[in-house]
Order: sequence, then structure tokens, then C-alpha cells
Amino acid sequence: MDRIDLFRIFTRVVECSSFTRAADTLGLPRSSVSAAVIELEGRIGARLLHRSTRKVSPTQDGTAFYERCLRVIADVEETENLFRQSGAKPSGKLRADVPGRIGRLIIAPALPSFLDRFPDIEIDLGITDRAVNLVEDSVDCVLRVGPLSDSGLIARPIGRLPLINVASPDYLSRHGIPLRPEDLTHHWAVNYASPSSGRIEPWEWIHEGSLQSVPMRGRVTVNSAEAYIACCIAGLGLIQNPAYDLQQHLQAGELAEVMPDFRAEPLQMTLLYPHRRHLSLRVQVFSDWLQALMRDAILV
Repeated sequence: MDRIDLFRIFTRVVECSSFTRAADTLGLPRSSVSAAVIELEGRIGARLLHRSTRKVSPTQDGTAFYERCLRVIADVEETENLFRQSGAKPSGKLRADVPGRIGRLIIAPALPSFLDRFPDIEIDLGITDRAVNLVEDSVDCVLRVGPLSDSGLIARPIGRLPLINVASPDYLSRHGIPLRPEDLTHHWAVNYASPSSGRIEPWEWIHEGSLQSVPMRGRVTVNSAEAYIACCIAGLGLIQNPAYDLQQHLQAGELAEVMPDFRAEPLQMTLLYPHRRHLSLRVQVFSDWLQALMRDAILV
């Protein structure tokens, strides 16, 4: 193998923390991946990885070498594609992962126009709210809503997703209409627990430029957007939810907006890529299309 191939294999092992997972994502035998790392360690004269039966992790030298490898790989890929993309058409399979309801309601219905425009691209679209490891799952990009953890990924801000407060007409007829945050002490909420942390989100609103919040009493707690909206329609309490996701229910009279002057802060939407500077042409055109789609459909 040439040095760049060895660098690519080594960085994939570090990112996957496993020889086996790295081999699976690269489409190579595990023995070839292990041999490549041993060869690389022999060439540079340093131990790069701590090896155990459960996990592989970089040594101090390995961590420093990993960062150098990323820069070298990016420079090589950028140089190789410097002239290649000027007249090239985007092509190949693109794997993207997006939140469930955004994927079903916004992205999937618009995909025919994207594929008509780029007929040589094939989309493998994951529609899920679970955390995705881009390297281990061989995903090119993921769309995420809300605060991000410090993952080391490349982040492209897409825009902000407005939230509104709603309740069912049945709930409002039984409990009254809240007009201001002080009224919330007399009301129930459908509580939403984060699928990743289990934390129940408080009720939030912006007042004079600052974020305010209060825990709400609730008789039911859910961890999915579908259940959150369904429980609200059933009259179990107030919810705060992205506006785009409620339009059909508002138009049908199943839900009504309340406290429009006391909305929560819009949620940031971000597109995440693996840790590398160069993006394939198909990922670039998909990212630009997705940002324009979100901006026209649901963002502020």
C-alpha cells in the first residue's frame, strides 16, 4: 500500500475505535487493516495505538499523527479534485440521515425534484432521531435540530426552526386559554423527554431578549414527536413544537395557537459532515439543495 492508503486506514481505525468496524467501513479484511497499521508504525518508528480486546485508542504519538494524517489526506483529495470537478457531473450514492418528521413531511416529498436535477445521484436516506456515527455508519451528512455536542464534526448552519405553543380546543374549553406565562401554573403540559438523555424539557419563552423557563406539571411524558402531537390533540395538555409540523392540525381545527407573544427561542438546524475539508460534489450539491429547501419551507 502507498502511504496515503496507510494514512486513510489508520485514521479510520482511530475514528471507529476498532479494527473490525474500520475494516467493515472500508470494505477490507480485518487482517489487512491490522497489517496496514503495523506497517505504518514500522515506517514511522512509533507505537500509534493502544490495543485491547474491547477498544482501540490512539497513543499520545498516535493522536498527534492522526491530526497530521487528516491534513495530508485532505490536501491530497483537494489536489486530486482541483480540476476534476469543473466539468464533472455529481454522481454516485449519497447517504444522509435526517430527523423523522422533517424527513417524511419536507425532504421526502421534495426528493423527486432533486433527483430530476441530478439523475446520476442515488440517495440512501435514513429517517431517524437517533444519534448517528457518521464514520462507523458510513454516512456522508446528517441534519440535526437543536444544540450540538462537541463531536469534532464539520458543522454547516442551515437556519432556525420557529416554535409555537398550541393546545386542542377540547383542552382549552376545559382549562381556559393561557394568555401569559404566569397562567401556566394552572395548566397541564404534555411533557417531552429527550430520547438521548431522558431529560424532560421545561416550558420556555423569550422575554425582553432573555430566555425564561419553567417546569410544567404533566400527566403524560413522551419521547417522540408523533406521540407529543397526538397527546396534545387528545387534550392532554399544552405543547411547544416546530410550527411547520402543526400547520395541517391548525388548519383542520384540531389545535389552536396560544400565547403567540411568548414563544420559545427558534431551534438551530445544522448539517454535519465527517472531519475533513474536502466534500464530494454530490454532497456539496445535496447540502446546497437541502439548505434552500429548508429555508423556503420552514425556517426563519
